[in-house]
Amino acid sequence: MTGEETTRRAVDEWHASVNARDLPRAANAVGDPIVVLGPRGAGRITPDQFAEWVRRSGIHLEPRAWHQVGDRLVVVEQDATWPESPEPTRVATVFRVHDDKVTAALRFPDVDSALQLAHIHQELAATE
Repeated sequence: MTGEETTRRAVDEWHASVNARDLPRAANAVGDPIVVLGPRGAGRITPDQFAEWVRRSGIHLEPRAWHQVGDRLVVVEQDATWPESPEPTRVATVFRVHDDKVTAALRFPDVDSALQLAHIHQELAATE
């Protein structure tokens, strides 16, 4: 299996667990820690904290378009809905995968911002 296929499988599992609000499955889909970015800020959280966010947010993210940036990095355009806001809002999330787990989920309000960060990350990683 290629790195891109592994990344796709891990991100598919992330979406499935979040959308099902399956808290043990969501905790298992992410690394320890997972780096997150959203409207309330950025940081490193544990899988249990991620599962709690899934429960609390009630978010549903429907993948619409995939933009592979590297073997372990992909930007996914998504339609996001919440219990209090059922009309879809288009967002884009940068996902990083390591050892079949999502280790970063960085949500942006638009695909251009997400792609810009993903490409910068890719260039930084290439110089390590």
